[in-house]
Amino acid sequence: MAFLPTINFIHAQEITSLSRIGSLAFGAFVVSMLLVPVYTRLGFKYKLWKQPREDAITGEKAAIYTKLHAAKHKRNIPTMGGAVLIIAVAVVTLLFNLSRSQTYLPLFSLIAAGLVGLFDDYLNIRSDGLGIAGMRGKIKFALILGIAVVGGMYFSLKLGYSLVHVPAVGDFSIGWLIVPLFIAVVVSTANAVNITDGLDGLSGGLLSTAFAVYAVIGYFQHNFGIAGFCATIVGAMLTYTWFSIYPARFFMGDSGAFAFGTTLGVIAMLTNTVFVLPIIAAVFVVEAGSSVVQIISKKFWHRKIFLSAPLHHHLEAIGWPETKVTMRLWVIGQVVGALGLVLALLGNKIQ
Repeated sequence: MAFLPTINFIHAQEITSLSRIGSLAFGAFVVSMLLVPVYTRLGFKYKLWKQPREDAITGEKAAIYTKLHAAKHKRNIPTMGGAVLIIAVAVVTLLFNLSRSQTYLPLFSLIAAGLVGLFDDYLNIRSDGLGIAGMRGKIKFALILGIAVVGGMYFSLKLGYSLVHVPAVGDFSIGWLIVPLFIAVVVSTANAVNITDGLDGLSGGLLSTAFAVYAVIGYFQHNFGIAGFCATIVGAMLTYTWFSIYPARFFMGDSGAFAFGTTLGVIAMLTNTVFVLPIIAAVFVVEAGSSVVQIISKKFWHRKIFLSAPLHHHLEAIGWPETKVTMRLWVIGQVVGALGLVLALLGNKIQ
């Protein structure tokens, strides 16, 4: 009989945590919904237009991309909207979900990477069609790498992480090697999300799914701070998705793509699901992979594998409407997210 109150207590505690997590998501949604009209008003007033890229990363003219998106860029769509989402997440987290062990690191990563992207967006806006895409790729890579290094050192030295879970195998202690692993994961996810953010609503829907999956993983691991943080991002991301569905009202820009991509990698490390991340984020992986394959093929064999890279532009080029590409990739993202969730919950020790 003495065991029953304990069961009831744990049940009540988890219900309370679940309610709190839901409240954080709702709070971020409300805050971001209130901020977006202010941002869009300023964006149109000060002409914070995203300048279209004219050249491919390998140097030649991006003729197919330009043809596909010429009409979109004539609409003069404000960019830099990721800053609004970051502010909403930061405000809710600082007020209601601040935890040294669970939210300091992802919040730092979100803000720091967001500042890198914000500066890149600013340079893009100021280019005013002069062909300047923003910061050079090497500089952006170095700055994101620096954030990952700082985060990796904190992850190892301050939080004491050293274990890596391999699904169906078990946990392995890799000592200081956890730092380069952290760096590789964070830099990869930051760039993968940035590459994927190329169609109206695409990254918003995919990120909403990925962070929702990690909110569930965090909850079942009893990492309620992490779960709440992920839910907070979902709330803000749903606002972005609401406004970025075709035709987009604004773009999140590099400020959002780098911020949330970096944070996704950090969350995967904090939940010890780094080997499940490529499944949960499979669309991001394929999108980034298609760009890498295209670059390598053009450099060494002087031919293209895809009509236009990344993959979502290739699908447009073969005749799929933008909305079909977006929604089908959303569906794929939801399917692989569900699969990744099952593998994560089966593979990790649930406390």
